[in-house]
Amino acid sequence: MRLKNLREDRDIKQTEIANILNCKQNTYQQYESGKRQIPIEALKKLAFFYNTSIDYILDITDQIDPYPRKNNI
Repeated sequence: MRLKNLREDRDIKQTEIANILNCKQNTYQQYESGKRQIPIEALKKLAFFYNTSIDYILDITDQIDPYPRKNNI
């Protein structure tokens, strides 16, 4: 996963991202390290926050640009 790279590229601390996801810092650290699976809703929040796709976060694609968003989101 690219969570750590996305966060560090923006000089954001783990605690800040944990606050966005409404979880504890150590829980977020486990997401970054792959020790814990990140919930889908958290992935969606991070994709919106970083303006990218879940596929990019999960290292499925190298295309950083997000997909077009649905109008009702």
